[in-house]
Amino acid sequence: MSIRMNYQRIRAEIPGEVSIVVAAKTRTVEEIRQAISAGATDFGENYVQEAVEMHRALGEAASQVRWHMIGHLQKNKITKALRTCDVLQTVDSLEKAAAIDKRVEATGRAIVPVLVQINIGNEESKAGVVPEAHEPFEPYMEGLVRDISQLKHVRLEGFMTMGPRFGDPEDSRPYFRRTKALFDRIKEMGLPNVNMTCLSMGMTNSYRVAIDEGSNMVRIGTAVFGDRKG
Repeated sequence: MSIRMNYQRIRAEIPGEVSIVVAAKTRTVEEIRQAISAGATDFGENYVQEAVEMHRALGEAASQVRWHMIGHLQKNKITKALRTCDVLQTVDSLEKAAAIDKRVEATGRAIVPVLVQINIGNEESKAGVVPEAHEPFEPYMEGLVRDISQLKHVRLEGFMTMGPRFGDPEDSRPYFRRTKALFDRIKEMGLPNVNMTCLSMGMTNSYRVAIDEGSNMVRIGTAVFGDRKG
């Protein structure tokens, strides 16, 4: 099927309140244009330089959609990320959040929405806050969120997680469930400057299970574009 048909099929099959972030990693300008034409409103980039180059290539079309940083964000790339991405989904420490906070005004923005990335499966190959490194984890996350809420130019809007990648997406269910429970716990705290509205979890192989467990934002690439070439 075409990119248009793939996107519109997915959009039709999942609840309207669930946002789709189309994962743009390694995709061509023409592929992104086709996705925009199909109705996609949000795109995710893994690398800041790829985001910069895609904006340049798309021209005016880049401003028609929202851009999310969904890959690991290095501190020396923060300023460029702030100039190209509307949402930073991969904040993994107070240090990273504070570094973003210091650079926001210089880019002409007042506030930047961020998500805290949680490495819920304790995987060495993935970034994010690692539960087993901060046990008891839930109280640790409460403290981290309180600290981030004190920053002037950063607004915490939720959590992001990948969850371990299994052959059977059902195996991801308990990890998504734990992330949702933590999301709800933090939301109930009602902290100022914290707007827990976004739970970003689930990708092409697991988005259906993630939605079952409370995700309201999924990050999908292969199911929209097909397998990457090469």
